[in-house]
Amino acid sequence: MFPKLKRALFVLSLLLFGMATSLHADFFFFPIFVAKDPGVRDGVRGAGGPITGLSDSEQAFFDAGLDAFNEVQDVQGDDPGLGPRFNLDSCAGCHKQPAVGGSSPFTNTTHPHTDAASKNGATNVVPFFIKNGGPVREARFIYNPDGTLDGGVHPLFTIAGRDDAPGCALSQPDFTAAAANDNLVFRIPTPTFGTGLIEAIDEATILANKNSNVLTKLFFGISGRVNRNPNDGTITRFGWKAQNKSLLIFAGEAYNVEQGVTNEVFPQERDQTPGCLFNGTPEDRTRYEQTTQTGVLSDTMKFAIFMTFLAPPTPAPDTLSTLRGKALFYRVGCALCHTPSLTTGKSSTPALNKKPVNLYSDLILHNMGPKLADTILQGSAKGDEFRTAPLWGLGQRIFFLHDGRTTDLREAIGAHKSFGNFQFGPSEANAVIQNFDALFQADQQDLFNFLRSL
Repeated sequence: MFPKLKRALFVLSLLLFGMATSLHADFFFFPIFVAKDPGVRDGVRGAGGPITGLSDSEQAFFDAGLDAFNEVQDVQGDDPGLGPRFNLDSCAGCHKQPAVGGSSPFTNTTHPHTDAASKNGATNVVPFFIKNGGPVREARFIYNPDGTLDGGVHPLFTIAGRDDAPGCALSQPDFTAAAANDNLVFRIPTPTFGTGLIEAIDEATILANKNSNVLTKLFFGISGRVNRNPNDGTITRFGWKAQNKSLLIFAGEAYNVEQGVTNEVFPQERDQTPGCLFNGTPEDRTRYEQTTQTGVLSDTMKFAIFMTFLAPPTPAPDTLSTLRGKALFYRVGCALCHTPSLTTGKSSTPALNKKPVNLYSDLILHNMGPKLADTILQGSAKGDEFRTAPLWGLGQRIFFLHDGRTTDLREAIGAHKSFGNFQFGPSEANAVIQNFDALFQADQQDLFNFLRSL
């Protein structure tokens, strides 16, 4: 190299070094932007009201159903039937976020379970997995003591010690031992907004959507199948594993399982311990002695009517970011399972007839891999299969996934990706999540913003 050129480059390097040391470090080392979940959306709830187009009579039944949904049950008294084992004493205690009918509420002050555990003198201990700041949960045991599959709900509390349950002696399940033996899994409440519209979707529509975009789904490794009622063969669609056929069955089962209230759909007590049965069964029944139309109905029927007429959540207004996020939602493959919209069939209820249902779900089962698998069988659903969760209302949802393990969208999305092991096959979402992971952080942020706009 020529001496003059060499000296010039040396001087230039000294000048550049001097500039670098005189400038703020951020000039050369730009902070790295990392997309993050913007969190529960502020503003108007956009949920909890009735669907449009109800008649005056239908509105009256919706209002009666809302009242019943908010009722607090007693063992004996004006609203009898609680127990002998139960999780909470009202529907609205679990289905509360962002309005009655939703999912698990904010629990940063007093957890709903904390109050229920000791109400009216009850002697329950709050299980270790129920915490302020955590979701409302139900607990299931995977196996029975003899090693056979269990899978049923084991209610958190008993009515022992309550003023309205004199003489009842019952012990709570040993959740600590179950957890130590890897025998404990959780579920959180599913939102019930717009479920009447979901019930009104024809089976042909669900199947046609399942069979659409076959080559694209094959490329992404997505298949999926419907869950069916084993007796009549019809498609079931409610619950985390699409195990329930109708809102009436969904309501009756929840009343019996979550609150211990026998009803005309589930008329037998789940626990028949002597000294803990105080009422004739079914405890919730058609009230033939009532003189008003809404008064005659059982609570179970009122719950079903309330959910039938409960409107879907209203999304937030579009922004440039959410519109870009929506396009990415399609591009990476999310929409192959989270179908943005289906349409109801011909309904005898005008407000449900031929209506768009912007649910972001195909309502069918998919293999989700060992990271999400819970080994619980429901209907024909296997231990690693779950219904595609509807995403409408996600913007105001706090807890995600079937067990409420996270409040963060990135973690919830990441949990969809897992490869097979000796017990379960790989998740059908692996290729989609790989596409998401490959996005620029700014694109991921747009996708997060879109999801929180729903």
